[in-house]
Amino acid sequence: MILADNDAPDRRPRLDAAEFIKANMRLVPVPALPEIRLYTAHPGSGLRRLVEPEDDAGAGAPEPQPPYWAYAWAGGAVLARYVLDHPMSVAGRRVLDLGAGSGLVGIAAAKAGACEVVAAEIDRNGIAAIGLNAAANGVVITVMDGDITGGSPPLVDLVLAGDVFYGQDVAARVMPFLDRCLVAGVEVLVGDPGRAYLPRSRLRLLAEYKVPDFGEARDATLKPSGVFRFEAETAPA
Repeated sequence: MILADNDAPDRRPRLDAAEFIKANMRLVPVPALPEIRLYTAHPGSGLRRLVEPEDDAGAGAPEPQPPYWAYAWAGGAVLARYVLDHPMSVAGRRVLDLGAGSGLVGIAAAKAGACEVVAAEIDRNGIAAIGLNAAANGVVITVMDGDITGGSPPLVDLVLAGDVFYGQDVAARVMPFLDRCLVAGVEVLVGDPGRAYLPRSRLRLLAEYKVPDFGEARDATLKPSGVFRFEAETAPA
């Protein structure tokens, strides 16, 4: 059957993520981090248009990633707060922001004096947001596109890992990567509000802050989130 023009399948072009973000999201200060502004989702953002599957995606096309990058999560916020309050933790160092999302943690590291910041992110929309957020805050961040946890650590001195233990499958990929970082002499700091798959036996608490978390009600009582040093597994006695 030959389709008439008005019966043709709707094949909408892929939206330009950077243009969509600038047009539909608000550049606002991050709660508990007034030094940093991010493009942030709000009820009228229409993010579904940016993350829904394309009409012409073929079989086997990857599922769209949820827009985690559009919000500040507690683990990233607490790490960013720690870095800004303790600039010597990053000053003059090469820093990896693992699972960067919005780029919040990497932006804080750059503002605090890191000599180089690399952000690893798998979501193409998140990658666009990182570029916009970095520019809005006057810093430079190099983006690594894709999941880097299956390989060797990049040439950095410090890994900042915020909110990477929210799911069992993610934690199972991240843990071996962080262990390889330690073996390579790379320090690892973790930010987390206490999610289910946090490897508590491998962490040493450095600081706690009360910051809001993604998904919490606006008037919810803030609970402490922690910044931890990830440490090598000790052999049983």
